[in-house]
Amino acid sequence: MESTRQLKVARLLQKEMGELFQREMAHHFGNAFISVTKIRVSPDLSHAKAYISIFGNNDKAGVIEKIKDVSSEIRGKMGNRIAKQLRIVPSFEYFLDDSADYAAKIDELLKK
Repeated sequence: MESTRQLKVARLLQKEMGELFQREMAHHFGNAFISVTKIRVSPDLSHAKAYISIFGNNDKAGVIEKIKDVSSEIRGKMGNRIAKQLRIVPSFEYFLDDSADYAAKIDELLKK
């Protein structure tokens, strides 16, 4: 069970990372629309797992690899954005969240 502090930090990170991907980092990923669906933060707030949905690009694994390649830049920009709220910027791990694709597939199967 996550603490109240972990949940608040996760919401803050999700909001800021989503805006970062849509406004400042869009040039790295071409026409892919990147959405941060969930962030889970460790109890000591030093590590975070970011679950990401990717729309408009069929090579989702490639986009995740690009995100991992520029992760130090992402962490730096996140540090600039959340410097007033957090003492330590967590290190991020990125995972593909394919729940939207799964739901669309189930929906398509149910229509048949």
